[in-house]
Order: sequence, then C-alpha cells, then structure tokens
Amino acid sequence: MVADLKNGPLKELTRKLDEDQRAMLSETQRQDRLPLLAQFLRSNEMETVRQIGDACKIPVLDDFELLPKATEHIPLRLIHEYQCLPFLGENDDELELITLWPPEERMDEWIFAVCGKLPRWHLGPAKAVTNCITQNFGVGSDSLGDSVIADADNTGREIEESEDENAALIRFVNEVIHKAVQDRATDIHFEPLKESLQIRYRIDGELVPIRLPDNLIQFQGAIISRLKIMAKLNISEKRRPQDGRINYGTGNSELDIRISTMPTMYGESISLRLLNQKNQPLNFEELGLLAPDQAKIQKVLDLPHGIILVTGPTGSGKSTSLTAFIRDINTPGKRIITIEDPVEYEVPGVNQTQVRPEIGFTFAGALRHVLRQDPDVIMVGEIRDMETADIAIRAALTGHLVFSTIHTNDAPGALTRLIDMEIEPFLIASAVELIIAQRLVRRLCNHCKIPDKNEKGYLEECLKALQINYTEEDLNSTVYVPNGCEQCRNLGFRGRVGLYEILRINDEIHEMIIQKLSARQIRIQAIKSGMVTLQESGWNQVKLGRTSLNEVMRFSKIGDES
Repeated sequence: MVADLKNGPLKELTRKLDEDQRAMLSETQRQDRLPLLAQFLRSNEMETVRQIGDACKIPVLDDFELLPKATEHIPLRLIHEYQCLPFLGENDDELELITLWPPEERMDEWIFAVCGKLPRWHLGPAKAVTNCITQNFGVGSDSLGDSVIADADNTGREIEESEDENAALIRFVNEVIHKAVQDRATDIHFEPLKESLQIRYRIDGELVPIRLPDNLIQFQGAIISRLKIMAKLNISEKRRPQDGRINYGTGNSELDIRISTMPTMYGESISLRLLNQKNQPLNFEELGLLAPDQAKIQKVLDLPHGIILVTGPTGSGKSTSLTAFIRDINTPGKRIITIEDPVEYEVPGVNQTQVRPEIGFTFAGALRHVLRQDPDVIMVGEIRDMETADIAIRAALTGHLVFSTIHTNDAPGALTRLIDMEIEPFLIASAVELIIAQRLVRRLCNHCKIPDKNEKGYLEECLKALQINYTEEDLNSTVYVPNGCEQCRNLGFRGRVGLYEILRINDEIHEMIIQKLSARQIRIQAIKSGMVTLQESGWNQVKLGRTSLNEVMRFSKIGDES
C-alpha cells in the first residue's frame, strides 16, 4: 500500500501530517503534560516510562530489535515525525512500533492509512529510541525524505513543491548543526566527493562521519548555497575561497559559527568552526593540570609583570588555557584587556577585542593602542611576527603581565623561535617568566573504560619508547583502555585532557638564552632542573585513568625536536 501512495497521495498526506503535528502540540499543551515531561527528564527514565505505560495501558520495552528494512514497513518521514520505530514482533497482522510518548488517535489513523496495518504501540526509553533513529536513519533524513523527493522527475511543476523543498533544506541544515552541538563537535565539514556529499564532525579532535540520506548528493548545491546565504556570502562566486560568520541560536546555546569555503574538484568544500558563546573556560583541574603544575603556574600568575607563553599546534587548547588563567586572576582591582582572533570565550569584567587585519587592525597595532589604555594584564592571542613580539616583550619589561601563544613543538623551542624573530636575547631572558607546551589527548569514558590485559613486557616497551625512567611500581600500575558505550557513542572516549610541559626560566636557562644555545641544549638543562616532559605528563594521566597509553603513544615524538 505504501508503494501505491508514493506517487502523489503521500505528498498530500505528509502535508496534512504537518498540520496535524501542530494541532497535536496545542492539544498536548492544553492537557498540561509539561509537568509530567519535566518529571520524565529529571527522574529515572525507565521508571517514569513504566509509570506512563501503566497509566495509559501501553506495554513498555527496555530493549528491542529494529525490524529489518524498516523503511519498507513505514515511511522514513513518519519515523522521524512520530519518533517511532518498527521492531520485531510475533504478530504479522499488526505493525509493532516503539515510541517515546503515548500516541494520539490520529497517529493510529495515519499509520494505518500509509502502511496498511494497524499499529500496536509500545513505550521505550527516549534516549534509546532517538539514538536508534539517528544511527540507522541519519541526521536530517526526514527533512530530505519522501515528502521532498517524491515526483523528483517533475521538479518545478508547482511553486508549492519548491517551497516545500526550500523548507526541507533549511530544516536539514539546522538539524546537522543542532546534532553537532549535541555531540560536542568543534567543527563541521561539508565535503563534496565524486558520487556523494560527505559530512563529518570533529569530536574530541577526531573526525567522525555522520550517517546521511542516500539521496543527499542531489541536494549538494542547495545545501552549500543555504550555508553561504546564512553567512551572507556571494552564492554565485564558486571559483574563489570565501570567509564569513553565522550567528546561530540553538536551544540554550548561542553559536558564533566561522565559515570557510574552498573550491574543489567536485564542488565547494565548506568548513564550519562552532564557537559556543556560553561555553565557559575550564578551571585548572578540568584542564588536567596536576597539583605540582598548578603550583608552578600560580606562582607566576601572582607576579606583577613578565610574559607567560603557551605553545603547541593549532587545536591544542592554547586559548582555552590562557582564558582559564585570565579567569583565575580576574579581580575588580585589575584591568585586563585581551586581543584575540577570534574571541572564543566571553569573560565577565574583561575588555575583549578582536583583530581585523582587513582594515589594518592587527595584533601589533592593537597592542600599541592597548598600552595606552592603562592595563595591568594583557592577553595577545598569538605572536606571529617580530613587531608583535617586540611590543609584547617591552610591555612586560615596563610593568605589565602579558599572556600570549606561539607555534613551536615544545617549551624550549619557544625561546629559539623568539631569537629567530630577531628579538634581542637579553630582552627575552629578562621578560619571559614561564613557557607551557601542551597537547590534548582524548579522555577515557568513565562509564565504560576497562583495565588493560596486556602483559608487563608491553607496558615496559611503551615506557621505553616514551623515554620515561620507570620503576617497578610503574610496571604494576593499572592501565585502562577504551571499550565503548552509549554515553560515548561507542568510541570509548568522551572529552579531552591536557598534557603539559612547563618550563620556568631559572638562572642557568637565563644564561643559555643570552648565549643563544640551541633548544635541545636548553631542554636538557630544563629536565635536569625538574621540568616534566610532555611524555611524562601523558604517563601521569594514564596512571590516573584519565587517558589510554595508546593515546599518549600517538604523541611519542613530541618534544624530541632540536
């Protein structure tokens, strides 16, 4: 019966379905179900589901198996609209469905009209049902489902069809962004391939493909145009890269989305960087800093002047660390000004400005003006050139506490990098107080991590590769590995934790800077003076059960450069 309806009547049914959904929402509000829904979200989920099931005389399932080829039994649009799934049952005359909420009578009517079978409803846990829908039918599958692609060969026949498609594309793009926020993604990549459009999220530093409708390729141009319209970019310009931004609100989140387009062989590739305006920078413990490291940093934060540099590759959490330091010292008695590109976190009480190179407002230019604003503390987003480095160092020597970042592989490398910028060594030695090199590794999911079953020999080989002076106690440490569960999308990891190499400038290193010695020589002396390397920091996090040994091994080469 479904096949008979696909060539026209189903489109009318789905339009009527939209109207009925709005009517159902009003009816739900009239029946004052919101208090019960609030209880549902706050209390034990299955217990509340059973209470609702008992009250409505609907069977409850805490486990179910999806019916093979589910969309042959019920259209994809209805699965998403009604948040229901067909599952394996014993009665072939009825269609057994599991859903989140007691169904309305009109839902029975629509299911019977479209599927030709009477539905037999069951209630299930909301998270399990919604996760099953997303994993099996993708993000936004309902937006670009049968209601939009029916009669695809006759596109343009009616204005209403065009309006439906535009609305569906808008809904699809919104759902992709909303899902990215739910999954804590930092980036979304729309990548046109030869025969498909690939969409991937960057979650905890790793790219994760998301399941999408099979027919997505035919909407590729429209999806990319929609994103460019949202960012107020030129949709007709497809030969040159473009940059823009989107202010986007989803739920309680306010997103500042940075968009970048790039022409490729099969169309324009679009990358979105998601900056959540309501995200708060982490405190020292959440950053992953251990007690000795916190003490070293706190001692320098209490100084009235000097430079603190944070170094590492792009995406290693440098800006997050600096903002955490700003929050720690932010008091009514201090005037703090930041110069960033872009402003990622809003800190109450702090004057934050964003550079605009296109009008000549660069880090160096902004820093000159900031020094006239009577600041006590200055944060410069990045030292990119000699001019910015020179002004920052002279600001530190004239009584300001300066925070900034610089791109080097390890902490000693930051000193030689400043020398390469033709900054006088005696100025560097006098101004720089602390250098922190950092990396981010994935944090093990606390719900599913399990002890590693590898023998001591394997652990010993890994510690040798990391150049760690281990003890017998180290070899007896419990090491955890990822397993995977619903909480972490079966990845075994959830969130990230920092590895830190902290270099405090002492008298010996001061003299080495004056003599322009190499980063390797400075590194050897820093380790003798008690500097914990990135590898050792990683091993400490492994022993605490925060990350896995394999995650640290991925960065086993860091810090070895001269």
